[in-house]
Amino acid sequence: MKIRSWDKVVVIAWKDKGKEWKILSVDTKNNRVLVENINIVTKHIKKQGTTPGQIVKVEKSLDASNVMILCPTTSKPTRIWFKIEWNKKTRVSKKSGKNI
Repeated sequence: MKIRSWDKVVVIAWKDKGKEWKILSVDTKNNRVLVENINIVTKHIKKQGTTPGQIVKVEKSLDASNVMILCPTTSKPTRIWFKIEWNKKTRVSKKSGKNI
């Protein structure tokens, strides 16, 4: 997967389309990403013992295809390709051609 944690991304599909935030975690096995302040749902927690029941707002993961990384120089959504130089693999922006 070309997206990593703490990359700044923009949501390109779904109910939060157009919002820009950072990625908190990446699940490569299921191809999902958890984005900060995106896809917030309400979760109802049942009463357990002395703890009262409550309604909590939680961030849920998105499919990785619904987000696109932002180019650091142009601040626009871009695709990424890998470039190998000096035996190191680096991520490069398609829009600007610079390393991410």
